[in-house]
Amino acid sequence: MTALRKTNIALTPKAAPFAIRAEQASDVVAREALLDASFGENRSLRTCQRLRDGRAPAEGLAFSAVRQGKLVGTLRLWHVSAGGTRALMLGPLAVDSTSRTLGVGTALMDHALAAATARGHRAVILLGDAPYYARFGFSVLKTAELSLPGPFERDRLLALELHEGALDGARGMIVPTGSKANPVRRAPRARAA
Repeated sequence: MTALRKTNIALTPKAAPFAIRAEQASDVVAREALLDASFGENRSLRTCQRLRDGRAPAEGLAFSAVRQGKLVGTLRLWHVSAGGTRALMLGPLAVDSTSRTLGVGTALMDHALAAATARGHRAVILLGDAPYYARFGFSVLKTAELSLPGPFERDRLLALELHEGALDGARGMIVPTGSKANPVRRAPRARAA
């Protein structure tokens, strides 16, 4: 009889530095704090935020990265019409400064794009840094005839076709089309006696 060899595996914090999961209601406070830290408290004035205001993210396409019980990354996708063509708008993507060297942003992007493809979506648009997003296939090739409802830098309006030709002929304003968000209900305050 051969003796079974027991192998010890040491799990270090670097072995599995974070996990990506569907966004949960309990992530809201930490997500908002992360977005404020990443983009500043005036982020609500940005052009792409106008497309998200009052809307819910696309179903099944809001993700959180969690490390040691702490939210360290967030990414959401939203339904839009790109000049009459159905698409998703990606953003914001934010990663906690203490976790930026772990590949959280890349993992969130890969996960979100795979999930969008699996759900049958055909194109994703974003406003962001072209050198960073080019590695995922985003470019300005299909956005020249598209615009946003507010100021934006033309070279930062990028798109990725998940299905070839999905944005052929897309031109005009990018507008929100997704579901309205459920208002956050706050518990009533107790009255002072």
